Amino acid sequence: MSAAARWAVVVVVLAVAGAVALWPRSPEPAPREAIPTRTRPTVDLDAARGRAALPPCPQNAPGPPPLRGLTATCLGDGRPVDVASAVTGPAVVNFWATWCVPCQEELKVLDAYAREPGAVPVVPVLVESEEADGLELLAKLGVRLPSVADPADGVRKAVRVPRTLPVSYVVGADGSLTQVTDPVVFTSVEQVRGVVG
Repeated sequence: MSAAARWAVVVVVLAVAGAVALWPRSPEPAPREAIPTRTRPTVDLDAARGRAALPPCPQNAPGPPPLRGLTATCLGDGRPVDVASAVTGPAVVNFWATWCVPCQEELKVLDAYAREPGAVPVVPVLVESEEADGLELLAKLGVRLPSVADPADGVRKAVRVPRTLPVSYVVGADGSLTQVTDPVVFTSVEQVRGVVG
């Protein structure tokens, strides 16, 4: 390449760089205003507890080994409760959520069972739901079982509960946990009796 050609290339490169440097730019965008987030109004949990009228959670000892040392919130009084001591066997533990429609029907069946003479304790464990929503739903359903809320999902992870809900377990007198698979969802008191034995 001749010297003149090289100089021509340099001139073209400098001309392009100058044009890019002088090209008008759009002004800096204005900072975006924060998008307001919808916040849920503060719920008076004491009032919600009053409407639900749940009994306090049982405190026995020592309970199923996988649940020992796990703390949940007793929906009846809002206090922390050792989950293992709340479900000393024989008992039925039921995992449910407010968005789960089959859970609602099953809770009513479990509540009816628990009111029968000789029934073993039934302890529902609320997961994937706010305490206030759980209390409101239990009040609406007329379910008065001692219940706990597991907002951190620690109880469900310890038991290795499947993601599908509802799920029930029978707690044996020896502290063993046996998942109820037949039926998957209780639809009658007789079914609960048959599983509990």
